[in-house]
Amino acid sequence: MENYTMEGRTYRYYGQEAPLYPFGYGLSYTTFRYRDLVLSPPVLPVCANLSVSVVLENTGLRDSEEVVQLYLRWEQSSVPVPRWQLVAFRRVAVLAGREAKLSFQVLAEQRAVWAQDWRLEPGTFTLFAGGQQPGQKTRAPSEVLSARFSVTGPARPLRGC
Repeated sequence: MENYTMEGRTYRYYGQEAPLYPFGYGLSYTTFRYRDLVLSPPVLPVCANLSVSVVLENTGLRDSEEVVQLYLRWEQSSVPVPRWQLVAFRRVAVLAGREAKLSFQVLAEQRAVWAQDWRLEPGTFTLFAGGQQPGQKTRAPSEVLSARFSVTGPARPLRGC
């Protein structure tokens, strides 16, 4: 094999064609509501980590678990990148009628792109938080929240941070 590109070979690079069963696909015995997605800081230096918090509320009548998923999307990149990339997930048990506030860290290295070596680039990014992939079409309702953040400073090799 001489062509190692992932274009058209994995769901992350399919373009507009959605996979039949995307990561996190499934049904629940209850309903969940996501709210209060907070990114801190909203503008960060190129080598900094991003703190994320989101509130998950079980709005149904049964205790249940939800797999909270965080995806990152590059708005501009100097090299081809996935549509979005899974950067964190956590299975959370929430009692009926209750809520949980979850905290995550998105590390700088998770924003790195491959351009002859791993590099961190400035730019605008979108972070998605929810019970499924962004834009996923399923029969089970699940919200996906999104928020943007910016990275400032010159591009630099990941190992230089």
